[in-house]
Amino acid sequence: MYSLCNSVVNLYFRLIMLRLFIISFLLITNQFAVQAKDYNILAYGAKADGKTMNTTAIQSAIDAANKNGGGRVIVPEGIFLTGSIILKSNVELHLEEKAILLGSTNRDHYLKLNRWLSLILADSQSNISITGKGKIDGQGRRLALNIDSLFYIGQLDSVYYNFIEVRPSHLVRPQLIEFVRCKNILVKNITLLNAACWVQTYDQCTNIILDSIIVNSDAYWNNDGIDIQDCRNVRITNCYVNSADDGICLKSQSAEHYCDSIYIGNCTVRSSASAVKFGTVSHGGFKNVTIENIKIFDTFRSAIAIECVDGGVIENILIDNVVAVNTGNAIFIRLGDRNKKRDAGTLKNVTIKNMKVTVPFGCPDSEYEIRGPELPFFHNTFPSSITGIPEHPVENVTLENIEIIYPGRGNDGFANMPLSRLEEVPENEAHYPEFSMFRELPAWGFYVRHMDGLTMKNIKLSIAAPDYRPALVFDDVKNLDIQTMKIEGDSKTFQIVLHNTEHVEIDNKKGVLNK
Repeated sequence: MYSLCNSVVNLYFRLIMLRLFIISFLLITNQFAVQAKDYNILAYGAKADGKTMNTTAIQSAIDAANKNGGGRVIVPEGIFLTGSIILKSNVELHLEEKAILLGSTNRDHYLKLNRWLSLILADSQSNISITGKGKIDGQGRRLALNIDSLFYIGQLDSVYYNFIEVRPSHLVRPQLIEFVRCKNILVKNITLLNAACWVQTYDQCTNIILDSIIVNSDAYWNNDGIDIQDCRNVRITNCYVNSADDGICLKSQSAEHYCDSIYIGNCTVRSSASAVKFGTVSHGGFKNVTIENIKIFDTFRSAIAIECVDGGVIENILIDNVVAVNTGNAIFIRLGDRNKKRDAGTLKNVTIKNMKVTVPFGCPDSEYEIRGPELPFFHNTFPSSITGIPEHPVENVTLENIEIIYPGRGNDGFANMPLSRLEEVPENEAHYPEFSMFRELPAWGFYVRHMDGLTMKNIKLSIAAPDYRPALVFDDVKNLDIQTMKIEGDSKTFQIVLHNTEHVEIDNKKGVLNK
């Protein structure tokens, strides 16, 4: 157990040093020397009336700046309607205060350089930036409904129809920003509004700074706030994200790539899905990620979701100082296997510390325009969970200084998973990962299964009203170390259940049941 604790301490300091390296590296490499000349879009024929289509004028200004070695393309005060524009190397798109880029509601006005339509696109460009205190408004609800209409009148092939969601696939709806295979990216101070799909995606990019961005996108389905996909050297700071889908999301679409050296700090997130999420797509994986000083509120699913289900690798993750209120689930860590063409991946070396979460009894996103989907089965409040699969455990996780406040009121007449039937909790190895994926769980605080190396130090679980379930259930767990566990608000004779669990150290064995 000493070697496990020592390795966790070493991991912590390695990640701190890595974070300092990322900060220094990005401050040096992202000094964009492309401000030699300004190119005002008005000089290229743009009109700020909110009606004239300005795509050609804006693109002409970008092309001129790029041709002349770089510069700032100025979007002045006013409303500029536009379709897709392509950002090019050494060009800064600068939106002055009270400037609005207004996305067209006509799908024919959008382009794609890769797999996705988007309002602002770039592929294989260097030293590109979007700055200023202006706004980019995608008019997402109106655009999305117009696209739905195209399907119903037969102008979109049925291959683009999602029969589960009963609407055209998200792939036919434009994003606001999509940058692919680019390097040295700066996006700062802008406000992104009302996307028809994901708000912004950075795919296989290197050296990214996203700072002081405001995202308000509760316009339609799939409105992820920030998606970082197979990128390296990324810094996301001081951002406010209000999204109808995942807030800040790391993804890995390619088995040949992975997210590496990511720092996320001082951000506030409201999400109708999960606030900070690794996955769901996780083919390559995620390494060396530091997340700290995060505020979360009114979030339907998990405050922190770490999901590895496509054969990738998640390792060396540090999450520190998270406060979440009115959030449906605190921590969801899942190693699954939905990609049967390759071996299951690995999920190891994760530290989550200094976290406080309040879980409500009712729906936390009831005030959203687009709300999370209701579940098709009866259930009580879900606990936090860490789950691997048989022969593939989650490895080396440390939870320290964590408080979770639950509503309680779990009732075995409403939904029942007794301790006598722990083997009936489904594995669901290939299912979509979500904190509700196992249906009713046998614990109200934490459920842990298929785990090797878990340290829980200074954990406080409290419950407002009694629950028929114990606080914690451990099933097929090795090397479990519990130090200073406080359970308040429930007076059961046992609150910690150990099943098929070995090499256990608990500083206070009162209230422990071995099954």
